[in-house]
Amino acid sequence: MREGSRRRLARVTLNHMKKVTRRHCILGLAVAPFASRLLWSSNMQVNRIFIGTYTAKSSRGIYGYRWNPHTGEMLSIGLAAPTPNPSFLALSPTHTHLYAANEQPGSTPGSVSAFTADPSSGKLLARNVVPSGGSGPCNLTTDHIGGSLFVANYDSGSVASFRILPGGSLSAPVSNIFFHGHSVNPARQQTPHAHCTTISPDNRYLLVNDLGTDRIHVYRFDPTTAELTPNDPPFYSAIPGSGPRNLTFHPNGKWAYSINEMASTLECLNWDATTGALTRFQVISTLPEKFKKPTAAATVAIHPNRRFLYASNRGDNSITAFSVDPANGHLALLQRISCEGKTPRHFAVAPDGRWLVVANQDSANIVILKCDPQTGRLASTGRQYPLDSPVCVAFE
Repeated sequence: MREGSRRRLARVTLNHMKKVTRRHCILGLAVAPFASRLLWSSNMQVNRIFIGTYTAKSSRGIYGYRWNPHTGEMLSIGLAAPTPNPSFLALSPTHTHLYAANEQPGSTPGSVSAFTADPSSGKLLARNVVPSGGSGPCNLTTDHIGGSLFVANYDSGSVASFRILPGGSLSAPVSNIFFHGHSVNPARQQTPHAHCTTISPDNRYLLVNDLGTDRIHVYRFDPTTAELTPNDPPFYSAIPGSGPRNLTFHPNGKWAYSINEMASTLECLNWDATTGALTRFQVISTLPEKFKKPTAAATVAIHPNRRFLYASNRGDNSITAFSVDPANGHLALLQRISCEGKTPRHFAVAPDGRWLVVANQDSANIVILKCDPQTGRLASTGRQYPLDSPVCVAFE
């Protein structure tokens, strides 16, 4: 390059850099932990899937499958780790460790199991097991840097935090918070029922969906100690009787989407990362118009390309696809498709965005749906894999 050309290029670059405002820098820093975790997932070659199951019948724990991202096919590895009722799974940000919520029936105290993923055998090597801090643990997540883990205990209506120790094992509970109150449905909402733990994109807040009180609790947490402290405001009030079950953030860090189990709706929420406050801007049904049969929405997830959102419906036994308006986060219905089974308790979108894997709890099958990254639409592949009581899907 000639010297004059170099000088012109330098001036253009400097002028462009001057246009980057302080606000853009702050926004970039705020979502950096979340963004780096997404980048890891989207760039890595996924070769395994882990499936959590209920173990009351023939299943014995967590099952592993070799995954072919080119064809969307699975090859069973078999039992990856025997463990009781691993109702939810979470991988560390580096995907080297896996954590399972061990849900026991009724008021029996639950536990959390920590494992190391063995890349050669496809098995999970046990690290330790700790009390979950309550009963009925049904959901867990790590923070974006892999130093803390959080568990929602459904039956006791509580949330607990743990430090992730060197080697991937877990500490005893650091914070253990029990919720109080009730909501309008006398059959389902006489007591709190914590159902989901979600870390904000900037790794500063923990959000906890409480189906029993129609609230999404917000906590600040210390990433060095995993200690939780109530935010101000301390919670978001969902629509009475809706039953907030599961939540996901849009990767831009501005919007959150909460799926309501009892109402089978999605509440679309603006997220203020400065104050930790949620405000509603849209409510949309996940069901066909005039659908009257009993149903219960379950899981919500964003496509890796940020343009689409998916929700599962138990009872209707479908996956609903929505487009996401990039300007304001509003959802628009794209499609409803059969989950090809009964009770789609959980699903996961493949990191490359080309497949959606559904765990159908009551029909004992795992179904692979093809996903078009350009349109967001789903299509049947005809591929199903038998497994008793599958309830969670985790791409390694």
